[in-house]
Amino acid sequence: MRADRLLSLLLLLQNRGRMTAAELAEELECSERTVYRDAEALSTAGVPIYAERGTGGGYRLMEGYRTRLTGLTEGEAHSLAFTGMPGPAGDLGLGSDLALAQLKLHAAMPDTLRERAERVSARFHLDTTAWWRRPAATPFLAPLAEAVWESRTVRVSYRRFDDTRVERTLDPLGLVLKGDTWYFVARPTPEPGGSEKPPRTYRVERIGALEDTGCSFTRPEGFDLPASWRAWAEEFESSRHTLHTRVLLTAQGAELVPVLCSPRTAAQAEYGPVRADGRREARLTTESVTVAVHEFSRFGSDIEVLDPPEVRRAVARHMEEAAALYRGSAD
Repeated sequence: MRADRLLSLLLLLQNRGRMTAAELAEELECSERTVYRDAEALSTAGVPIYAERGTGGGYRLMEGYRTRLTGLTEGEAHSLAFTGMPGPAGDLGLGSDLALAQLKLHAAMPDTLRERAERVSARFHLDTTAWWRRPAATPFLAPLAEAVWESRTVRVSYRRFDDTRVERTLDPLGLVLKGDTWYFVARPTPEPGGSEKPPRTYRVERIGALEDTGCSFTRPEGFDLPASWRAWAEEFESSRHTLHTRVLLTAQGAELVPVLCSPRTAAQAEYGPVRADGRREARLTTESVTVAVHEFSRFGSDIEVLDPPEVRRAVARHMEEAAALYRGSAD
């Protein structure tokens, strides 16, 4: 909206002093021609804004002028929880609200506090995306967030872990950003006269379609999103790592455990003393035989699986097949 852009331009000049048309255009995500028109509109409305010509010139406000138009809108107030996280705020459709809210807060601060806040933002940056990884596409995140805000029931087409599609009618209770992956906690919508089911956790990226039913729901009394998430995350991690293995590791292999195994496997690893041959026994807990083969085969000769027998056989078979493949293509 133009009114928001005009206010943003005014607050940018108030907070940062002189800025060129190019700098303003980049901040406001518009053209320099639009900046010229907006500056003229502010001047016509009585705002003491003027342009300095020549090298080092730009727009600035008359010395001592400060606007008091710093009240937050509802959307801007919602966005404050994502201060320092512009990426997630943008994913939720709150990017522009957050930018304007931060400008308003800076404009309302005394000079000393504003300078301190600007130093902090210039020296600290949060990037939630892991190395060599692109965040999964979440086209339905913003409408899902709107349903969470407004307590409205949604119908979703959801892809389960085995790639089957299911249709669900859900009451979305909250969103969680874990690393760079979005999850949502939702309660299956109760059938008329049916009993209420406990909330479950879903990955936002697995939503194939979403429809806002327009129907409102009442949030469960006393529902605590952080507590619900902690309980589910602990249960999820515990349920996945149930295969206990016993292995022999070289010194190099022991150093590779935190690199080649999952974080939970590495954190729970138990090591015995070094043997005469320089290897040491270790107990590693992983998810399944398939995952064990995937992780352990990357160690090469730096690991030997002792137990259970089915893991030892599976790793041996995998390594033999790989060796046969390379022997067959040596020429």
